[in-house]
Amino acid sequence: MKFLFQAKSSSGEVVKGKIDATNTEAATLLLQEKGFVPLKIELESATPNLMKEIQHLWEGVSLRELSVFFRQLSTLIDAKVSIVGSLNAVGNQTENVYFKMVISEMVSDIQDGLPFSEAMAKHPEVFESLAVSMVKAGELSGNLQRSVLFLAENNEKNYELNSKIKSALFYPVFVLVAASAIGFIVATVVLPKLTGIFKDMNVAIPWYTQALMTVGSFMSSYWWLVIIIIIGIVGSLVYYVKTSDGKKEWDMIKMKIPVIGNLFQYVYIARFSENLSVLLDGGIPIVRALIIVSEVVNSSAYAEVILKAGDEVKTGGTMSSVFARSTYFPPIVSQMIKIGEESGKVSEVLQNTASFYSQETDRITRNLSAMLEPIMITFLGVGVGFLVFAILMPIYNIAGSM
Repeated sequence: MKFLFQAKSSSGEVVKGKIDATNTEAATLLLQEKGFVPLKIELESATPNLMKEIQHLWEGVSLRELSVFFRQLSTLIDAKVSIVGSLNAVGNQTENVYFKMVISEMVSDIQDGLPFSEAMAKHPEVFESLAVSMVKAGELSGNLQRSVLFLAENNEKNYELNSKIKSALFYPVFVLVAASAIGFIVATVVLPKLTGIFKDMNVAIPWYTQALMTVGSFMSSYWWLVIIIIIGIVGSLVYYVKTSDGKKEWDMIKMKIPVIGNLFQYVYIARFSENLSVLLDGGIPIVRALIIVSEVVNSSAYAEVILKAGDEVKTGGTMSSVFARSTYFPPIVSQMIKIGEESGKVSEVLQNTASFYSQETDRITRNLSAMLEPIMITFLGVGVGFLVFAILMPIYNIAGSM
């Protein structure tokens, strides 16, 4: 069980925190063994945990917030502020209620004697294994500030990469969703009224107009069924993509989409190179670093190749040889990493690789926006043109028969 306590330290300072114990008496003994004089001990209520889960679902913690957190923490540590004082200062400035709860729990854990890295590891929904490993390496090397600064810069770069993907895909997704919504309204409300005038007239109706009339009649009567089917299909796809097999298949499909597939490939390579470079600079062993990067690269296809590279390095091989055999890594990447392995400058080479593919990502996103706009306009124009043509032709036939 967890107990909340207030106690006085040997220096007379009043501290607050949490402690694990079987009962109140055991908690008191544990505090006394640590040199504290207990002032207040009470069983932790389950309500805060429930509130924390609700806040997590509602807010979460974004890459941007993590970047600001690590940047501020690095500045405070560099100013020789204690880790508890630094976390308290950053937590007081954080507007995210859920993140504030997490920081408060970490402060309590550190006051109970846990290292900063282990306090972070208790919140895997916020801090990835990369961040925990970097902080642990900083603690062992005595250069925590440098490790935290690495994390701040790394989160900023990951945030920029994610922003590039979102900005590139926002326009086509928005247009498709808007077009689908308008098409649904037209088929349900507008079409039945427009095509209704043709039903009682003895005129020839083209097949495409007849098809529109059938669609309009069906949508007018069973629009609710269409909505249920759409929700069911979308829900099933989302559920499948969240499964292990579904995620693998979706990752493969994403990289096979024309143009957009190249964007995802460049983002994954940039993310791999940047994160691996940060870990190696932080003193993480190469095999452990590859395992961590496989977890944060966010692609099951790339994760599989990276793990194979880790196994190859374990047996005395090189990761460049694995990348050279993979279709997911362009030959230039494996060649650059090979040069880095031979010269002992893998981290520097990876940093250059990340910079190159980040620039390529910028180029693709700019070109993608310029290319998709006329395609979307043409697509919508063809749809509207077909609708107008199918409605106007019977009207011309009616006018000709009068």
